[in-house]
Amino acid sequence: MMIKAHWIRKAHRWIGLMFSITVLMASGSGLIHLWMSRSQPAPPPLAARASLSHIDVDAITVSAVDVMKLIKKQRSSALAKEIHLRQISGQPWYQVFLHGDQKATYVNGVTGEVNDAMDEQYAREIALGALGTEAIEQRAYLTQYNSEYIAIFRILPVYRFDSNDAMGRRVYVSTLTGSVTRATDDQKQWEADLFSNFHKWQFISHKNLRDCLLGCATLGSFFVSILGIWLFFITGKSKRARISS
Repeated sequence: MMIKAHWIRKAHRWIGLMFSITVLMASGSGLIHLWMSRSQPAPPPLAARASLSHIDVDAITVSAVDVMKLIKKQRSSALAKEIHLRQISGQPWYQVFLHGDQKATYVNGVTGEVNDAMDEQYAREIALGALGTEAIEQRAYLTQYNSEYIAIFRILPVYRFDSNDAMGRRVYVSTLTGSVTRATDDQKQWEADLFSNFHKWQFISHKNLRDCLLGCATLGSFFVSILGIWLFFITGKSKRARISS
């Protein structure tokens, strides 16, 4: 039993040393996450909306049936998936999502104008409400996740708008939900990157390799813990046997 305990102790020591860096990274990411939960509050819900004014329903002269007739004049086979009513640039607009289209088609609820470019304007107004400044710049239109706008934010596509201020504030905007899906700045993003590197090893760009290494590290840490528990009970039995003898 003593020989067995000796080898278990030796294995526990060396394997624990090998995987101690992963334990440090995991515990460090926990501390970073705790800090981020305090330093990165969610954006105010009202500021995330494109407009705080009400939709001028009395001004609407175009019905939803008329909207589809106007769209079908340009695209005879158009089929609507969703129709929303949005207040954009002070006027009511129908936001129509058609089958096969990523961006919405917009129809003015007063004049009947069909405008495919209104999506960018609507996104800009959402960003203006969130950032509180006119000095904003559209930086990107994302149809895939990247290192800053990651899969946990779930919604695609989104527009990115930057305020170009000293803090580097920026927002990601969805015209589907009519809201900001992510708000960040340089400091917050530095914290988020640090967390991703510690917790998810984001510094390894190849996903399959990263997942494989993370799995091995987690399995190694689990095995070290099992050895430690096993060693505790073995050495406890040995001590009790020596005392009784």
